[in-house]
Amino acid sequence: MDFNMGYQLLWLFFLYSFLGWVGESLYAAARQKQFVNRGLLNGPLCCIYGVAALVFSLGLQELDTAPVFLFLGSAILGGLIEWLTGRLLERFFHRRWWDYSRRRFHLDGYVSLESFLLWGVGGTLGILFVNPLLLTGFAMLPQRVVRIALWIVLGLSVVDAVGTVCALLGLERRERQLQEINARLQESSNRLNAWIVRRVSRRVKAAHPSAAKRFRRPSDATVFASGCGFYKVVWLFVLGSLLGDIVETIFCRFSMGYWMSRSSLVWGPFSIVWGFALAVGTVMLYNYRDRSDSFLFLFGTFLGGAYEYLCSVLSEMVFGKVFWDYSEIPFNLGGRINLLYCFFWGIAAVVWLEHVYPFAAKWIERIPIRVGTVLTWVLVVFMVCNMAVSFLALVRSAQRAEGVEAVNVVDDLLDQYYSDEVLDVIYPAAKSTQ
Repeated sequence: MDFNMGYQLLWLFFLYSFLGWVGESLYAAARQKQFVNRGLLNGPLCCIYGVAALVFSLGLQELDTAPVFLFLGSAILGGLIEWLTGRLLERFFHRRWWDYSRRRFHLDGYVSLESFLLWGVGGTLGILFVNPLLLTGFAMLPQRVVRIALWIVLGLSVVDAVGTVCALLGLERRERQLQEINARLQESSNRLNAWIVRRVSRRVKAAHPSAAKRFRRPSDATVFASGCGFYKVVWLFVLGSLLGDIVETIFCRFSMGYWMSRSSLVWGPFSIVWGFALAVGTVMLYNYRDRSDSFLFLFGTFLGGAYEYLCSVLSEMVFGKVFWDYSEIPFNLGGRINLLYCFFWGIAAVVWLEHVYPFAAKWIERIPIRVGTVLTWVLVVFMVCNMAVSFLALVRSAQRAEGVEAVNVVDDLLDQYYSDEVLDVIYPAAKSTQ
């Protein structure tokens, strides 16, 4: 990805965030008969629309010749983004920011049938018509000026986001103590803090009445990795990476007749596609683990298919390689996903949540708290280093394919220890798209 493309994506992010804020604010004003800032930030931005626009632009652009699949992809990814955003906001701030539970068809009150269809229509129109128009406008502007402006807006947005998050994290405690604090505050920094809290509190309550409802989740401090928190997710990521590599290796042996590496990393048998899928999927489906098998199957099918498709697109964009190709399997979409493997994701979701996860969680929680904490951070450091080295090795491989010579010590070490011959053994299914 070149720098100009990065600026184009930033341009699209802010424009769609602003357009989303305009639409949300107008809709809220029409319903409440007064203007309200519907954005989470103080500025005129609804970042969920900017994020969705980037995901659509990066992951679905190649479907511009297949409007039906473009609509379905936009609807699924948009609904997923909306659902995930609502869940994360609830998890961190203990508040529900919007609620569709009164509508007939909805998912946990965060996604409704109407919003699902609107994401599909919006994504399709954005890819086919709006994006070309916005990018044409970007090309017509003085590049130096627009790039400086984008950096300024990005800086202001980061400051706005940090201030808003800090205010929201302390909102409950501050609201109870606000009158007392106001009587004692003398320093200007404390006055500013109280002003931000009041402003955010009033705006949140006016724009998102559902946010007044708070949610709390009990946790057991005497058990290691209780619930579905950070420590549990780290262990699930490592376990999923290991099991995913083993399962894929065995599957390839029986389906193709020979053994081949299915690892994503250069150190050890770890498939991080499965690791992230298992960890993120567990977090997203944790509250639905008692739902019916059909619900878990459908959720896993759509979620797994969207996840695998995006992983394929991003790996090709970043590394210039295709790590799997389903073009010869019936009912495939661009060779990136196919219907049969999407069903496998659905089956895996049912088997994991109903049978494997309870067993795995029980054994993880048996680890002594002190030992588990130390081991978790050891695993975090190891996996981060493993992913960093793997990333650098693949980037260097793409550079060698383009004839770029080594220019520093790191390049020399990568050429020595992770040559094309070594990477061909680790990633035998990878195909260059250069």
